[in-house]
Amino acid sequence: MKQNIIDIAYVVSAIMFIYGLKRLQSPATARKGNQLAAMGMFVAVAATLFVQQILTPAQMLIGLVVGGGFGAYLAKRVEMTGMPELVAAFNGFGGAASALVAGAEIARFLAPNAADLMGGAVMGGVDAITISLSILIGMITFTGSFVAFGKLSGRISGNPIIFPGLRVITILFMLGAIASIVYMEMGAGDFSAAGFVGEPVVQAAIAIAVVGALLGILLVVPIGGADMPVVVALLNSYSGLAAAATGFVLDNTALIVSGALVGASGLILTNIMCEAMNRSLFNVLIGGFGGDSDSAGPAGTTSAEGLTVNSTTADDVAILLSYASKVIFVPGYGMAVAQAQHAVRELAEELAKKDVEVKFAVHPVAGRMPGHMNVLLAEANVPYDHLFEMDEINGEFETTDVAVVIGANDVVNPAARHDKASPIYGMPILDVDHAATSIVLKRSMRPGYAGIGNELFYNTNNQMLFGDAKDSITDVISEVKAL
Repeated sequence: MKQNIIDIAYVVSAIMFIYGLKRLQSPATARKGNQLAAMGMFVAVAATLFVQQILTPAQMLIGLVVGGGFGAYLAKRVEMTGMPELVAAFNGFGGAASALVAGAEIARFLAPNAADLMGGAVMGGVDAITISLSILIGMITFTGSFVAFGKLSGRISGNPIIFPGLRVITILFMLGAIASIVYMEMGAGDFSAAGFVGEPVVQAAIAIAVVGALLGILLVVPIGGADMPVVVALLNSYSGLAAAATGFVLDNTALIVSGALVGASGLILTNIMCEAMNRSLFNVLIGGFGGDSDSAGPAGTTSAEGLTVNSTTADDVAILLSYASKVIFVPGYGMAVAQAQHAVRELAEELAKKDVEVKFAVHPVAGRMPGHMNVLLAEANVPYDHLFEMDEINGEFETTDVAVVIGANDVVNPAARHDKASPIYGMPILDVDHAATSIVLKRSMRPGYAGIGNELFYNTNNQMLFGDAKDSITDVISEVKAL
């Protein structure tokens, strides 16, 4: 009877996961989709804990209040600029949880009363493989995610960290992980009286955990900041795969389904990110591309080749925008740093009052994580039907009077179309330079996360409005209202 109730709860939660994931496809339904998926996980966990009498109702309530309260605190406290690293941290905790659960399962197999705990079962070859994979993927996700967290938060340099022999060492650790899995497989079911730590299964598990932790570090440190959106999506997939492996360890249908969904969707998203950058996943993983945006490049208004830029003022920008027929805003990470999304939405509303057609062009890899700009603009209550993906809006720049780039850099660089020597050559970009006039809001002339200069800045039809994006937009709003 208990198992039937749990099975029904798992089916219900799986349906909620799938339907919630489906609703994440649109900004208009994403919030409800996220809530639905979260409720699905709550149903699965509550059913397991309650029906199996693992926790009392009081303990479950305390856990819900403490965990939910901590989550709500983080959600309210973390700025939108910190959301990418928060997502990376969540991925890391998910991986660590999977590894710990797999470790606990080993302890159950080796416990003196294992026959009672496991229903007389003995660790077999399949158990050893699933436990090994859960530990390995979980630890890679854990340490890799926190390296990504450090890069995104600035605690670790965003530049690729590469040293002689890195690839060889990484390959050796991978071979070590395989050897440790084989060792655990050979030791499965053959327990001795050597003590817990003396058991081959435990020794193999410790080796897998250590190797996995080191692999996570070695796989992420050589990846530059420009590839962080891809890395975040890939680590999200890893956390799902770790959860699915743990589901097999525990014979838990809900974990298998939810882990498979997260793993598959993460891989699909990773592929989308790679296509948006015109780079293969292998090319991303070998690293060496991009870095800190302030690590190089001139801070003035003249390039190394002597080219000059056209500086402008808030007054002139306000006049251009007010008398335009069509304006497209292109948000980037600089908008997130300046927390300018609310000011941008206000400016868009003021222009709409003057019968200006306003749209927002969102590049798939703008920002530091997939969907970063969509989340920022949604937080500022920008209407969903004003947001357009690159493929939808690129053809409209030729009929646009003014394109306003707010903190974006590499995703609007024309060099991606023609400069075969450029590291971003072939990357699909937003055709901002096709607009009658483009205006770029930046603090300085420093390059973006790819570490290269932007040809757009030196175009004759481009104007640079230097300064903090929020302050600049606020000044433009004041001038627009005065016209």
